[in-house]
Amino acid sequence: MSEPVKLAVIYYSSTGTGSEIANEIAAAAEKAGAEVRVRKAEELAPQSAIDSNPAWAAHHAATADVPAPTLDDVDWADAVIFGSPTRYGNVAAQLKQFIDTLSPLWAQGKLADKVYSGFTSTATQRGGHESTLIALYNTIHHFGGIVVAPGYTDAVKFVDGNPYGTSHFTANGTNPVGDETRNAARHQAERVVRIAGALKRGLAA
Repeated sequence: MSEPVKLAVIYYSSTGTGSEIANEIAAAAEKAGAEVRVRKAEELAPQSAIDSNPAWAAHHAATADVPAPTLDDVDWADAVIFGSPTRYGNVAAQLKQFIDTLSPLWAQGKLADKVYSGFTSTATQRGGHESTLIALYNTIHHFGGIVVAPGYTDAVKFVDGNPYGTSHFTANGTNPVGDETRNAARHQAERVVRIAGALKRGLAA
């Protein structure tokens, strides 16, 4: 039997939506046969900002034991799924800061030829779902990575309507993660594992 796909799910979440999506992706990927590491980018905001939002403070405390990502997690992985809430239509600073530390791997060519994908969430319905994921994928092109977006490759994608990656509209915390988002996350995970597995077997051959 071939070795399982090694998947790193590396994300940032302030109030918990990203954590829910990350965990759904991880569970689906493991069910599809992958070995998975879930890592949450370190918090950069001052404690005063965190404490100003009860949901942020609660989630920050609840996820204190989730390991932060390291260069080894990315080097180890055959595939990486990055997740970030949108920040003014762009990737959150916490995740971007980690990505910006990957230059030693980039310089050695170790970010190339891996599969990458992404997920996001927004407070408002038109708040940057697509622009955040496209901004993330700009970085992957510099890696020489292989973007595996979900596209419209399953019926669930015609429900959530985002071919770029899983995304969730939180309505400022009043719209919890439901079946639409979970189905999209599971499909994305399964597709990433399947394509990464095919690539891994092909390169090995």
